[in-house]
Parts: sequence; structure tokens; C-alpha cells
Amino acid sequence: MRCVVVGLGIQGRKRVAACGADVVATVDPAVSDASHRRIDDVPPADFDAALLCTGDGPKLDLLRRLISGGKHVLVEKPLLAPEAGVYAELRDLTRRSRVACYTAYNHRFEPTIERMKALLDQNAIGAVYLAKLHYGNGTARDSRNSPWRDRGIGVVSDLGSHLLDLTVFLLGDQRHRTYDVRCLNRFENRAYDHAILISRGTPMVELEMSLICWRNTFVIDLFGELGSLHLHGLCKWGFSTLTIRKRVLPSGRPSEETERAEGPDPTWAKEYRYFQELCRTAGTRLDQDAWIHSVLSGVPEREPA
Repeated sequence: MRCVVVGLGIQGRKRVAACGADVVATVDPAVSDASHRRIDDVPPADFDAALLCTGDGPKLDLLRRLISGGKHVLVEKPLLAPEAGVYAELRDLTRRSRVACYTAYNHRFEPTIERMKALLDQNAIGAVYLAKLHYGNGTARDSRNSPWRDRGIGVVSDLGSHLLDLTVFLLGDQRHRTYDVRCLNRFENRAYDHAILISRGTPMVELEMSLICWRNTFVIDLFGELGSLHLHGLCKWGFSTLTIRKRVLPSGRPSEETERAEGPDPTWAKEYRYFQELCRTAGTRLDQDAWIHSVLSGVPEREPA
């Protein structure tokens, strides 16, 4: 599959590395080693798919043009639209053009997260009662220094969208689920740099996202009727562990075993292979994008009074 990578920032260069020889052109108006300044400068006959690694501003216009032109598209998360009807519009465009439109959430492809999913599918901990997901890093100052990152709902959109995607991956269809804001904080930034969202029901879900964790932190805790699963870390930071605990009845210390996955980060190459398969079936996850949009749009840009 012949690919064009649009945007040569951090994510774009990772996509170039993952796609390897499939990359036939790169596009970025501000980067000297990009092969083209504009997507219009790349002959349409020269490529089959585009990987959009741009900021939010140009995404929707590029998506419409590329999909209408019969090109498969991978777009970096989150895919945000000014109104919910845009997702139905994009879905109709993909069906008419018979192309894939995929919003990239690479953490799904972490080895320990895939293993956690497999254990849930095997009913290893029975019915899940409580899911707690925490994603934190120490990039508050970097974000504050960036005119395009430190705006809107900040960390809720940036890291929170990953956590919302993982609830779908691990727990199944979440389109019925709504979230309440427990807290929104601006400790150092103009936009939120720390937040907690809660969704009640079974399982109860708690999402915490932060730019003020001075050491990178990623945790998923799942508590079920037969035991619990505890994931710490990501391969991009060196290693990740998954601890499996088996409940002892009526009470007592559970038996446990821990599995470990080490870097380098395999998720980018695995996600590209997934995208290639999606292109064969012209698949999308736009319904999920619409749900994530509905959750994020419920978070006020200003803290509630």
C-alpha cells in the first residue's frame, strides 16, 4: 500500500518509521525534509492512503477531500468535530468511496493491554465491577509553551481520549455510557492539566488524566467477581507489567502472578498492520469517534461554578 504521511512532527515521524518503504511522499509546509509542501502537490495516482498527523484545525477538510478522492485515511486521535452530524457525514462518504477511515489509538496494541483483553475475553476475573484508568506525564510546561496544545479542554482531550478508547477495547461497546466530571484543574496551564471523570453503573469507571505526574505513569486496575488485573507502564517507557490476582473465598490474600513486556515500543508497526487490514474491508470506527466526541463535548472549557 502506497502511503503519504501528512505532518512531520513527532507522530508523523513515528508513522514514517512504521510504514517503511510504503511511504511514497511526506507533506509538511514547515519542515525542510518533507518531500512536498501541500497534499495537492502529490499526484493522486501516486498513493492509496494518507496518514494525517496534523493538528486538529485542518483534519476535517483533509478527511473530506481524501475520502471523496477514494483514499484510505488514518488520522491521529482525537477526531473532533464541531457537531455530531459530521461523523455520519464521514461515514456516508467512506461507504460511497469504499475506503477506510481510522482514528489512531496506538495503546490498544500494547502487549500487556492485548493480554489484559484476552484474559477478559476468557472471563478470568468474572463480571467486572470497577475499572480505574490513570494516564499521567510531566509535560505541563511543554504544553503551556505550545500555543496549540494549551487550549480547549487540555489533557482531557489529549490523554482522556486514549482512556475512553481503551474502555471500549477492554469492556466492549460503551455508547450507552455517560461521564460526570469529578474534578477539573488548571494547576499550571491555561487549559486543564489534571482531570477525573466518573461513569456510574456496572462496571463503574474512573478515568484520571494528568500533565503534572513528574514521572510517566500509566495504570489500569480492573476489579471483578473472581479476581483483579493490574497493569503498570507502557513499553515506550521501557517496560510494562500485568499482575493477575485470583480471589480467595470467603476472604484472604489472593494468589498472583506478574507478566512483563519490554520495549522498544511495538504499537506503531502493529497499528499500521491493523490499518492495512481495515483498508481491505473499507472499515471505520466512526461510531466510536462520535461517542468519544459526545463525552469530551460534555466537559466544559471553563470550570463549573
